[in-house]
Amino acid sequence: MATVLPTPTMRPGGRPVEVDVTALAEALSRRVVGEVRFDDGSRALYATDGSNYRQVPIGVVVPRDLADVVATVELCREYGAPVLARGGGTSLAGECCNVAVVIDFTKYVNRVESFDPALRSAIVQPGIVLDELNAYTRRRDNLIFGPKPATHSHCTIGGMIGNNSCGSTAQWSGTTAANVRRLEVLTYDGVRMWVGPTSDAEYERILAAGGRPADIHRRLRELVDRHADALRNLPQLPRRISGYNLAALLPEHGFNVAQALVGSESTCVTVLRAELALLPEPPAKAMVLLGYHDIVAAAHAVRDVNPHQPFVLEALDDKLIGYEMRKHMHPAALHLLPEGGAWLLAQFGGDTVAEARGKVDVLVETLSQGEHPPTVQVFDDPQHEDQIWQVRESALAATARVPGMPDTWPGWEDSAVPPERLGDYLSGFSKLLDEFGYGAASLYGHFGNGCLHTSIPFDLITVQGVRQFRAFVERAADLCVGHGGSLSGEHGDGQARGELLVKMYGPDMVRVFEEFKAIFDPDNRMNPGKVVHANPLDSQLRLGPDYAPAEPATFFEYPSDQDSFARAANRCVGVGKCRRHGGNGVMCPSYMVTGDEQHSTRGRARLLFEMVRGETITGGWRDPAVADALDLCLACKGCKRDCPVNVDMATYKAEFLAHHYAGRIRPRDHYSLGWLPVWARLATLAPGTVNRAARTPGVGTLAKLLAGVDPRRQLPTFAAASFKRWFHRRTPGGSGERGQVLLWPDTFTTYLSPHVAAAAVGVLEAAGFRVVMPTQQVCCGLTWISTGQLGTARRVLRRSLDVLAPYLRDGLPVVGLEPSCTGVFRSDAHELLGHDLDVERLVAQTKTLAELLTERVPDFTPQLTGVDGRRPKAVVQTHCHQHAVLGFDPDTTLMARAGLDVEVLDSGCCGLAGNFGMTTEHRDVSLACAERVLLPAVRAADPSTLLVADGFSCRTQIEDAAIGRRAVHLAEILNGAVRGLAPGDYPEQVLARRPGRAHVLG
Repeated sequence: MATVLPTPTMRPGGRPVEVDVTALAEALSRRVVGEVRFDDGSRALYATDGSNYRQVPIGVVVPRDLADVVATVELCREYGAPVLARGGGTSLAGECCNVAVVIDFTKYVNRVESFDPALRSAIVQPGIVLDELNAYTRRRDNLIFGPKPATHSHCTIGGMIGNNSCGSTAQWSGTTAANVRRLEVLTYDGVRMWVGPTSDAEYERILAAGGRPADIHRRLRELVDRHADALRNLPQLPRRISGYNLAALLPEHGFNVAQALVGSESTCVTVLRAELALLPEPPAKAMVLLGYHDIVAAAHAVRDVNPHQPFVLEALDDKLIGYEMRKHMHPAALHLLPEGGAWLLAQFGGDTVAEARGKVDVLVETLSQGEHPPTVQVFDDPQHEDQIWQVRESALAATARVPGMPDTWPGWEDSAVPPERLGDYLSGFSKLLDEFGYGAASLYGHFGNGCLHTSIPFDLITVQGVRQFRAFVERAADLCVGHGGSLSGEHGDGQARGELLVKMYGPDMVRVFEEFKAIFDPDNRMNPGKVVHANPLDSQLRLGPDYAPAEPATFFEYPSDQDSFARAANRCVGVGKCRRHGGNGVMCPSYMVTGDEQHSTRGRARLLFEMVRGETITGGWRDPAVADALDLCLACKGCKRDCPVNVDMATYKAEFLAHHYAGRIRPRDHYSLGWLPVWARLATLAPGTVNRAARTPGVGTLAKLLAGVDPRRQLPTFAAASFKRWFHRRTPGGSGERGQVLLWPDTFTTYLSPHVAAAAVGVLEAAGFRVVMPTQQVCCGLTWISTGQLGTARRVLRRSLDVLAPYLRDGLPVVGLEPSCTGVFRSDAHELLGHDLDVERLVAQTKTLAELLTERVPDFTPQLTGVDGRRPKAVVQTHCHQHAVLGFDPDTTLMARAGLDVEVLDSGCCGLAGNFGMTTEHRDVSLACAERVLLPAVRAADPSTLLVADGFSCRTQIEDAAIGRRAVHLAEILNGAVRGLAPGDYPEQVLARRPGRAHVLG
């Protein structure tokens, strides 16, 4: 099958490129050890980056090693296919999407090959993530790769080299180019060589060796000799990222071919390895926030701050802060800001905190003597500094998808001017925004280097809106150039600015850039249509005037997305935070295990976007590519909180499953675990018989087979006594002085962990509450939601809401013990049942045990007694839905009040997550999630240390995989504290399974 590729992949002045895609895919599959993906689903995954552009690739190669990369380029050359080497895929200028064979290094080609602390250097593969490199080098000698983009937790070194990335610390370290010593590169025609600074002797040696390397170096020398004067007269500013970095080829800069190729965006060569210069990180830092009247005043103040040589100098405006407040992002940090309408964030480094703080004090004293001194807030503790950094690093996503505001987009998001001219540039730029009706755009950025960031509410779906987008960008380019600036100060040119380079450099220099590219890539096969010979900036838009997605009827209402599933599917802006391999938060457990784009939140969102678009993904709700990507989604809801734009993939997955299996036979576990509440109620008729049968050889195996459960998993053990029957027959306790509370009888606690419910009753009564519970059968519908049986879930939830309505109207708090079920009331109920006053009451009145006690009984502080007077220790696993929906701070507060020394694990999802992990096809991923942090921490914990996990799934995962250890619920700990038990007493007493015994202990 020969495919004629679109015009942008032509060689300039040549004929369209024709590629036999089928033959190429077959040849790659024979030669490449790694993964060759030419299916529609994989192509759709890589059709967009973080920009406004969309180009469906020919195919994707995920190389296993560098030999695979060489083979891929060789075969692409044989078949005439363009090549695009891609990093983390977060690019905002469109350089990471093309009609080409995309090479994704991130999954396998991501090693530190060597590290020399004495030389302060490391040789790395292009797929390594910046934070992981710095963690490696910092552990050994406190050395780091200096530039630090906001995407540092997931951007790759290869991507940083492609864009010449900078980030906040470039004020101190310089750009990526300034920190690259050598590169091993591969040209499209097969030359593999190391390049770097080239002395005259080295140049002569290369020429003497002959061949293509000699030809490349000779032509580069001739190019720079012809245009040396023009190169020396290029704009001088810290962030001149636009165009090619040809000044590095000047003799006074060492004829540095490596640095000339940094920022070439895969348009010239494929980078195989990089030798990086490392810097000693300042041992201590101190930060000051300076408040100004507005962002223009803050920009003018840069001239006063920069002479003090801050480590970083960033800026934020009040619109950004307002948008973060509206989205409930970083509330604790936002209260740390001093008064003002804009802020400069200056950080200083030193050998000690006192030295760094001294630099801050000198700056503050100097500024206080000015005509308009700023307001000031100084920080020298890491916690507060980290909180402020989160505000700044979330800016791109914080300004996107703001409730009640038009969507904002990149397109003019990283211009840079000389820092001393920034105030004047911002003044003119603000007027331009107002003229075009874009005044809602927030302004922030790396002001110490004169770099401005903004996302603008462009209309990219109407003809007139796209025309206005183009007109604005052209005017903004003129304004930037008029202030001696660079169209890009960080993100590169790609398609967004390549067409505009003539404005900045003039036609003659642009022709020099074209000649530079042709030296390495004469046939224009490397990422064509970017930087030079660029596609029009208003073509190949991800949306565009012809964007007309399907608007399917749905079960969930998507109130945050204007009741539109298509809009929800387009919520992801490509930031890529879901591609982290660790760090704080839950998102995205399956990506952390697989390292595969299709198993990231972003990848799944991209496929859903393509599904409703209906071009590359044409199967709609029945499409197997979308089903495969969603299959490893644990429905943990981590993305609902951790994703900067709050993509809720668990909800999207449930919606997809509901339609995917409509009228079809479902997987067996959907009928067994998905209907667990029904089977649990039936099991109470003869729990002993059911439990014995489940553990009888042969019978138990057959039961697991019929249920779709992995034979190595244990089936749930049903309670020997009915908690509900026990509760309703007992004499109510508690003084009732605090009023009544309704204890929610979720399926897991009622039928599988009744000792938890009994302990909770003891705690609530000890705190002065009178506990009530409905007599009717009720359920939140969680298991039906997670398996996409949404019609049933809605009916179950509606029936339960009708039972709860009288209690809710009386103002009773509803106390949930199982986080996933409690999360349904706080989140899913509103989207499934729509606007309903009883739903609103349910959302507002549902509380976790910790929330109720910290809010309503602040003096309730039952004390745990440790050994020898020491505080007892606990290792705590936070349930995903506690993290994502409910919040966990009240739990840690309450445990601290009880005298517990708490270590909250940064473990993410335990990996079980409802029915996920119970099935054979998911078991390996499930356990791999747990083995990241949770299970090693459990095994390493001292026997006297309590293991705390409120989630039934978390406790099950620990019991199944960590032999001899059991975790307890917070209610059990508090119940023990009320009774004055020491932690050593818990295994025999607090962990009693029979409800009656647990209550007696309470």
